[in-house]
Parts: sequence; C-alpha cells; structure tokens
Amino acid sequence: MTRTTKPRLILASLVSGVICGLGLWVTQASAETTLRLAHASSPDSLINKAIEKFAAEVADTTKGSVKIQIFPNAQLGDEGPIADGVGAGAIDIGLGGAVDAIDPRLNVLSLPFLFRDADNVHKFLDSEQGQKVQRLGEDRGYLMLGVLDSGFRQFATSKAIVTPADLAGVKIRTPPNPVILATMKELGALAESIPFGQVYTALQSHVVAAVEPEMRDYYDSKWYEVVKNLSISNYIWTANWWYMNKDKFETLTPDEQAAVKKSASDTVAWYRSELTATYAETQKKLEAKGVTVTTVDTTPFVALVKPVYDKFSSEWGADLVSAVKQAATSN
Repeated sequence: MTRTTKPRLILASLVSGVICGLGLWVTQASAETTLRLAHASSPDSLINKAIEKFAAEVADTTKGSVKIQIFPNAQLGDEGPIADGVGAGAIDIGLGGAVDAIDPRLNVLSLPFLFRDADNVHKFLDSEQGQKVQRLGEDRGYLMLGVLDSGFRQFATSKAIVTPADLAGVKIRTPPNPVILATMKELGALAESIPFGQVYTALQSHVVAAVEPEMRDYYDSKWYEVVKNLSISNYIWTANWWYMNKDKFETLTPDEQAAVKKSASDTVAWYRSELTATYAETQKKLEAKGVTVTTVDTTPFVALVKPVYDKFSSEWGADLVSAVKQAATSN
C-alpha cells in the first residue's frame, strides 16, 4: 500500500460513515409524520381542549412517530374552507359543521326535533345507522374520525319564546344551514344568514331581533348583553364533524392508524363526559348576567315542521331520512 492510498482509504471510510449517518437521519426523519389539524373554535373552547387531548394521546401512543399540529380559531379558514382543504389534501384533519364538500346528506342529523337530548344523540351515533351516516363522505376521500357535539340550538330574543306565534315575522339570525333555513320558514320566522362575527352588531343595531344559538356560543359571544331571554327548545342538534383526508390516513402504518382511531374514540368519550357539567356551568353564568332561561313546550313547534322532512326526503332520499328518524326514535 502506497502512502497516498492509505489516506484515500481513510477518507473514503469517513465519507461512507457520514453518508450512512445521513441515511439513518433521513430514515428517522421520514418516520415522523406531522398532521395539520384545523378548526374554527377558540383556543379556550371545549373543542380545542379535546383536540389537545387527542394530540397528546397520539404522540404518546405512537412514541412520537405521529404528531398533531393544531390550528384553532379559523387560522386556516372558516369551516367551509377547512372541509375543502381536507378534501384537497392541504389540511390533514378538520372539524366543523360545514359538510357540503364531504356529503350534504350529513345534514340529516340536523333535522328539527330529531333528538330528545344529548344521550339520545350519542346512542344514535354509536348505533349501526349512526355509523352508516358517518361513512357517507368516504367516496369523496374523507374518513370520519368521530363526531363532537356542536350542541342543541335554542331561541334567544328580547322576550321569551313560548309558542310558534312568538316567532312569527321575527327577523332571526341563522347560519347558512339549509335545514335551519327551511325550519325557520315553517315556524314563521324571517331568517337572515349573517356571519358569526357580525351577530352582536346585528342584534345591537336591530338588523335582527333574535338568534338561535347553541348555549355556549350565546355566552362566549356575549349576545346575552343584547337579547336577555334564552328559551330552551333543543329544536335542532348540530355536529362538529371530525374528519381526515382518507389518502393521508392510508399513508400511516397500521399501528399508527390504530393509534389515531383509538385516540379519537377516547377523545369523543371524554368530550361527551364533559358536556353536562359544561352546560350547567354556562347556564349559571348566564343567569348571573341577568338572562332569563325558560323551557319551551315543543309540541306545537313539532307539528309545524313536517314539510322540512318532506323537503329533504326528496333531496337526500326518503329511505335515508326514514332510517335515521326511526333509529333516533328507538334510542
């Protein structure tokens, strides 16, 4: 061996070692997956607390091979754009009530007076029919991880709502949900689809005289400062659908997929367990702010909304609406 050959061999060995080290680093780096999760709820909401729990459990169960990066408060867009983003693969996981991109038939669970209470909702979601509904978006590339309650919607005005006549001709703010709009029409109210962030001003300036909020939104957004009567009707239940890009899910290893599904299931159970206490606490806070909370006899309201069921039976299929209604009634 010549003097020049030995240094070359040493250098080649060093280079080889560096390349092997880089290869190992690249392999380790590629083994870590970061999933972008977006929702429109505030950072201090129960929704975000649930998602933080989910992220921690996924990281722990996968030993860090899957990490969840959370974007709350509509940082990546409102609920509609989030659903579009997950479908396109720009966002990995989303939550929200906007379902047009996933499957409009998911709105079947928002039919008026479909559910009695939260326990009724949860039993339905866990039933065979509930699981069928949650699979509706799979042919469009969405995998449902679970459903978190957005909650029952109520009536809030300057006076208590006792009968449907109290809503007749009343301008009421609603989200642009087709079921809610159709329901308000049958109840005689004049629905106005005003963006969430503009509701307080709309109430204050009398553009609308009422809202139909979920109780936590009513409190968090301080709408009680303008309309101080909350009439508990549970007239519609709405969901925070929790979904993932199906192709992205399938890039995970079988163990990682199982960890994501298990963590989501655990989070749904935890979230449900927190709801009763959360609503009780919220009602106490509202009453302390001078809000009058009453309970509505819904019998005369239910009698008016049959045309809503007829309308969406035509749009979504009578078999689907009938099966969901039957399953909800039997739970």
